[in-house]
Amino acid sequence: MSAPVIGDDGLARCPWAAGDPVNRAYHDTEWGLRVSGEAAHLERLTLEAFQSGLSWLTILNKREAFREVFAGFDADVVATYDEVDIERLMAEPRIVRNRRKIEAAVANARATVTLREQGGLEAFIWSFRPDATPEPERTGEMATTSPESVALSKALKKAGFAHVGPTTMYALMEAVGLVDDHLVGCHRRGASGVWA
Repeated sequence: MSAPVIGDDGLARCPWAAGDPVNRAYHDTEWGLRVSGEAAHLERLTLEAFQSGLSWLTILNKREAFREVFAGFDADVVATYDEVDIERLMAEPRIVRNRRKIEAAVANARATVTLREQGGLEAFIWSFRPDATPEPERTGEMATTSPESVALSKALKKAGFAHVGPTTMYALMEAVGLVDDHLVGCHRRGASGVWA
């Protein structure tokens, strides 16, 4: 149960961001900030699914390769991927080569295209914004799921999405600012403006 950690620059950060410079940069410039557009939301959803069972640092270090092989997370392009493309991705050493996760990414692109008929992926995800955000002071107080992430998971699965369990969806909600899980005292707490 850790409190915010003071960095060599004098700023307090969530403990997970206190070590590796890649994690620190992501924490300070992206995590918990609202993103805009379908591709940005599909990217976050896809990367969170690939992260399941791995460290987030592993995903961040492979992020540019993911962007390249998944066409900048253009749902129209990825939705056309077939078995040949899946085999190509399975042979790509720069990404996480997990067949179920790759197949889920393609299925999710197809579901994203279909979801446009209901207002699109971004609006769909944001419709599960809770009424209040947590205010954790120590890491042990941070949730890994919420009623909203459970509901989002169920709704996405019903819409044809895969690899979108409640814990993965809670991580997505943290990543895009639906909840602000920067610890109280972290210099990024409230940075999204969503919960200011």
